[in-house]
Amino acid sequence: MRPVSPHFPPASLLLLAMSLSGCVLGPDYKSPEAPASGRYGVDALPAQTVATPVIGGEAQRFLAGKDLPDRWWTLFGSDKLNALVDEALANSPSAASAKAALVQAQALATARGADLYPSVGIGVGGTRQKVDTSSFGNPGGGGSIYNLFNASVDVSYGVDLFGGTRRGIEAVLAQSELARFQSEAAYQTLIANVVTTAIQEAQLRAQVAAQEAIVADQEKSLKVSDSQFELGAIGKSELLSAQSQLASQRAALAPLRLQLSQTRNQLAVYLGKLPGDYTPSNFELSELKLPEDLPVSLPSTLVQRRPDVLAADAALRSASANVGIAAANRLPKLALSASYGSQASKTENLFKGDVWSLGANLSAPLFDFGALKALYGASRAAYQQSEADYKLTVLNAFRNVADALRQIETDAERLQAQHESASAAAEGLKLAQLQYQLGAGSYLQLLNAQQQHAQAQAAYVQALAARYQDTAALFQALGGGWTARETNTQTAAGAP
Repeated sequence: MRPVSPHFPPASLLLLAMSLSGCVLGPDYKSPEAPASGRYGVDALPAQTVATPVIGGEAQRFLAGKDLPDRWWTLFGSDKLNALVDEALANSPSAASAKAALVQAQALATARGADLYPSVGIGVGGTRQKVDTSSFGNPGGGGSIYNLFNASVDVSYGVDLFGGTRRGIEAVLAQSELARFQSEAAYQTLIANVVTTAIQEAQLRAQVAAQEAIVADQEKSLKVSDSQFELGAIGKSELLSAQSQLASQRAALAPLRLQLSQTRNQLAVYLGKLPGDYTPSNFELSELKLPEDLPVSLPSTLVQRRPDVLAADAALRSASANVGIAAANRLPKLALSASYGSQASKTENLFKGDVWSLGANLSAPLFDFGALKALYGASRAAYQQSEADYKLTVLNAFRNVADALRQIETDAERLQAQHESASAAAEGLKLAQLQYQLGAGSYLQLLNAQQQHAQAQAAYVQALAARYQDTAALFQALGGGWTARETNTQTAAGAP
C-alpha cells in the first residue's frame, strides 16, 4: 500500500470520510393523514343564524372553506379593542416568554446542525522540560533542560455510520418547530383572552349601570311609600316590602362591582400592567360590530391551521427521531481525527518543519446489561405516547370547533328570546308604574314588575355579550389567522 504523503492535508481525509455515512435507522417520519370528515358536528349547520333587530343581533353566515384574516380581532370594528390587543402583544410577559422560548429552541437547533461537519480547532503552546538522559541509555548523562514550542490545527469528525447524528438534528429541529407552534398558540390564547375579557368588562359595566338605575328608581319609590304610609294610604307590610326590595337590589349591586373590578385586574395582567396602572378603555358593547361573515376552514385543513395540532405533530416527529437515535446508539461508532502543525525548540524555527498525525477510533457497546435495549424500547413507547397525544389533540380541536359553531347558533336564538323577554318586561314595568300612580295597582305589583325587568335586562346584556365572546372563541378554535405573522416572527427571531 502506498504511504500517505506527509504533505497531503489531513483535513481532506476527514471531508472525504463524510461519504462513509451510511443508513439512517429509525422510522422516516410522515405526518398523520388529516381526518376525512366533512363536517365538525353531528348535525349540519344552517346557512345563517337567526337575526334580532338590535345592534349585535345581526344574522351570522357560515362561510365554509374560507380562512380567517391574520388580525381577526379587527373584524369587531373597534379601535379601542384593537389597541388593547396590540398593547398585550407588545407588553405581555406571556408573549415575551413564548418569544424567548422560540429563540432558544431555534438557537439550539442551529448549534446541533453543526454536528454534521468536522470540528476544527487551532492550538499554540510552549513547555519547558527537564529529561533524565540516563533513562535513554546514557548513563551519567545527567539531566537535559530544553524548551518545546508547538502550533497545530486539529480536526475531528464523528462518522455518522447509522444516522444517529442526523436523527439527533431531526429531533432538535422538531423541537424548534414545537416551540414555534407553542409560541403561536400562546399568542392566540392571549389575543382571545384580551378580546373576551374586554367584552366581559363592557358587559359588567352595562350591568352595573342598569343595576344602579334600578336602585335609584326604588329609592325614589321608597320615598313615595314613606309618604303614603304616613298618610295611611298603605300598610306597614307594603312599606317593609319596599324596604326589603331596595336592600335586595343594593345587595345585588355589590357582587357585580366585585366582578367588574376582578375583570379589570385580569385585563391589566394580560396587558402586562399592575392593576393600579390600568386605565379602563370603557368602550360599550354598542361600539362593537358583530362579524356577520364567519370564515370556517374545512375540517380537512383544520390540522394545518391549529397551532396546538401542529405542535403535537412536531412532538411526534421528535419522538420518531429519538427512536432512530436509540437504535444507532446500540451499534458501533467511528471517530476520525487529524492534526497538522509544527514543533521547535526555538520560536524562530517553529514553522520551518511540520508534524502531522491521523487517527481513527472505533467503539461499540459490549456488555451494558440490557440498558441500550431498554432505552430503545422506551423511545418506541414514547413515540406511541406522542402518537396518542396527537390523536387526542385532533379530537379536541374538532370538538372545540363543533362546540363553538353550535354555541354561536344557540347564542343568536338566546339573544332573540332575551330581547323579547326584556321588551315585554319593560312594557310590563311601564304599565305597573302607571297603575300604581293612578292607584289601580299595589306597590307589590310594582316591585314584582321592577324585579322582572331587572332580571330580563341583565339576561339580555349577558346574551348580547355572549355573541361577541363566542365569536372570538370560534376564531381561536379555528386556529386564528396567524400564517403571515408567524412567518414574520420566525424571521425576526433568527430562525435557521
